[in-house]
Amino acid sequence: MLNRVVLVGRLTKDPELRYTPNGVAVANFTLAVNRAFSNQQGEREADFINCVIWRKQAENVANYLKKGSLAGVDGRVQTRSYDNNEGRRVFITEIVAESVQFLEPRGSNQSGQGQGNQDFYGAPAGNDFANQRNQQSNRQSGGFNDDPFSNDGKPIDISDDDLPF
Repeated sequence: MLNRVVLVGRLTKDPELRYTPNGVAVANFTLAVNRAFSNQQGEREADFINCVIWRKQAENVANYLKKGSLAGVDGRVQTRSYDNNEGRRVFITEIVAESVQFLEPRGSNQSGQGQGNQDFYGAPAGNDFANQRNQQSNRQSGGFNDDPFSNDGKPIDISDDDLPF
């Protein structure tokens, strides 16, 4: 049997961190995942998927992700049920995350502001992608030449020992 889910989306609100009576951390959050197609009006729709993560990763999610953060979730689908206060049975389907990847640099204010959000899809946390984007836009606007040695005018001094081949 196979039960595997991989999602990339944005958090709809800040994660909720709680602890079980035994002291185990658990965080709940909802991920908005865009659909791959547009509706008849040409608008993109999204699915809002409830996720839960346990233990140390739950604390990390609660500490480092917030509403609008881009995250990747790897986990499995789980269903459960309980009887509510009115005596009705309530069924819940959620993703039990085994890992959550932070897909934006820490402190990024890109969340929810349309421009450039796709640049961070699949990017591992901790790298400086904002600087790379700025350098690319400066090159395109004429701020830098494509050849980093063109303004120097001096020959490049590289010995054969420095070459990898």
